Amino acid sequence: MDFLKKLGIKEKNYGSSTGTVWNKTTSEPELKIHSPVDGKFIASVYQASVEDYESVMIKASEAFIFWRNMPAPKRGEIVRLIGNKLRDYKNDLGKLVSYEMGKSLQEGLGEVQEMIDICDFAVGQSRQLYGFTMHSERPKHRMYDQYHPLGIVLTISAFNFPVAVWSWNAMLAAVCGDVNLWKPSSKTPLTAIAVQNIVAQIIKENNLPEGLFNLVIGKGSSIGERMLNDKRIPLISVTGSTNVGRHANEVVAKRFGRMILELGGNNAIILTPEADLKIAIPAVVFGAVGTAGQRCTSTRRLIIHEAIYDKVKDILLKAYSSLKVGSSFDEKNHVGPLIDKTAVKTFSEALSMVVEEGGKVIFGGQVLTGLGYESGCYVMPAIVEARNDYKIVQEETFAPILYLIKYNGNLDNAISLQNSVVQGLSSSIFTNNMREAEEFLSHNGSDCGIANVNIGTSGAEIGGAFGGEKETGGGRESGSDAWKAYMRRQTNTINYGDQLPLAQGIKFVIED
Repeated sequence: MDFLKKLGIKEKNYGSSTGTVWNKTTSEPELKIHSPVDGKFIASVYQASVEDYESVMIKASEAFIFWRNMPAPKRGEIVRLIGNKLRDYKNDLGKLVSYEMGKSLQEGLGEVQEMIDICDFAVGQSRQLYGFTMHSERPKHRMYDQYHPLGIVLTISAFNFPVAVWSWNAMLAAVCGDVNLWKPSSKTPLTAIAVQNIVAQIIKENNLPEGLFNLVIGKGSSIGERMLNDKRIPLISVTGSTNVGRHANEVVAKRFGRMILELGGNNAIILTPEADLKIAIPAVVFGAVGTAGQRCTSTRRLIIHEAIYDKVKDILLKAYSSLKVGSSFDEKNHVGPLIDKTAVKTFSEALSMVVEEGGKVIFGGQVLTGLGYESGCYVMPAIVEARNDYKIVQEETFAPILYLIKYNGNLDNAISLQNSVVQGLSSSIFTNNMREAEEFLSHNGSDCGIANVNIGTSGAEIGGAFGGEKETGGGRESGSDAWKAYMRRQTNTINYGDQLPLAQGIKFVIED
């Protein structure tokens, strides 16, 4: 395919780079990547060795000394150039995201646009790495806080957003004066290699040193564990399952490292009797089936008031019956494939479990076969009538399954159902009642990191901080003041007088 050549993807690729230089190890096992769209082989990647990792870390450590001393607006200028280069490659990179991961072409292009947007955001942020000045209780003293670069920042990204999550972390870390290390998902390494090739052009054109933007594709059992235990990495951002994040957090906490955790979501939309169903239904359907249900913000549970339950169910059944499942490159299709056959198995097992618990599949659930579905990764999105306390409903299934859950009485009952899961990422309510909306956003409302009114659970903008609570991890990335996570905070006090008054009025006198 032409876009592979433009992005520098070869039939066989190397698994680690310090910028423009690739380590050429071929002794480690190859990752052979097939597209979930058509099942065809795309390319392979030689995984990095431990020696490769060490050579990358040496270059990264050296580059940090250079990078932290470059003024932040100058670092922002490099990020601006990266954003412009991404604009040049948007169509090709978007196609690769779609082909390797399986999301629709529109979503693939949208993900690259998200990278471009975060570059623009980070450029502005490079001139706003602000601290605060506080009044001292001591005369002729000035007290303030400031932020310094941390060092090497590691991003461990997941397959479902193979490039956007890296950019959230890497671009903000870059303007903060950190150097970047990236370990992408072994399911989608080609998009990471393509991005590395794009960034390499900026490094070369601006005579920047190796080690600023580093890529290591390797086994979790060796390379991944070494990264978690490496004291040279002060901050690690992990996007993945709760189990993966729990293990990473335990390991990093033992060495007092810092973590940004973006883990599981079990997101709900509440529909009250005063919901505008004309806008609610499209939001529900997109939230549930977009990216084939493989977003951490995908809508998993729909909590519906009993007064409108049957009406909503009938509308959803009609909407789902019009869904087209097929190739990600066909814009007429609404739903592409799951990432692989393992994900398909998980989808089918979850439906079997919910039926065993008493749930009822009222639409979909089939694994699709035949012409156009040769990869074996296509399923028909499912609608299931269920209860919130079912074990499988309490879990996150990374697939297009929408659980319909009925509530009665007032909004407090719906909020209680929504909050009664261990995850706390995204949430939404549809209502035209101001009191209901404000209650949902109040201290008594949603316990999630993201709470929306009259929009769905997915499709977050980069301007707001992204992340969740409880077993979602508590991390924040992207917009708002998320940049502070990539820096170390320091409080400074300057005495410009000729006396030494002590805080809290303490007297300490030394006789002459």
